[in-house]
Amino acid sequence: MFDEQARSLLSQPVIVRLTTIRPNGYPHTIPVWFMLDGEELVLFSSRDNRKVKNALANPKGSIAIGGDPVGSPCYLVDGDLMVEDDPDHHMAARITHHYESPEKAEEYLQSWRNEDFVVLRLRPRRVVKVS
Repeated sequence: MFDEQARSLLSQPVIVRLTTIRPNGYPHTIPVWFMLDGEELVLFSSRDNRKVKNALANPKGSIAIGGDPVGSPCYLVDGDLMVEDDPDHHMAARITHHYESPEKAEEYLQSWRNEDFVVLRLRPRRVVKVS
């Protein structure tokens, strides 16, 4: 589903914007860490976060990536969100190591050892190159 340029951008450790739908119908957009996992975009979160509650109530979401600096590639990925347990923090560790040095990643993971993490997977339905 992703062209070569999109796949290259999605493989980088950059902050993306995840949008979910709140119960009142308005969007909830937040910056998140993520990883490309095959054809899906994955991120982790504490189970009680708003984005998780939103995804469980309405599994539609989108991720916006790129556009900085002006004129660089920018994509909007719309799709269906799935929430999965991450009891051993496997995906949290993969994503954290994608963004941080090994030492810093282990420091974060140690501080999160008692967190109840879940994985959010965005299965794309539409990919739009904005610029």
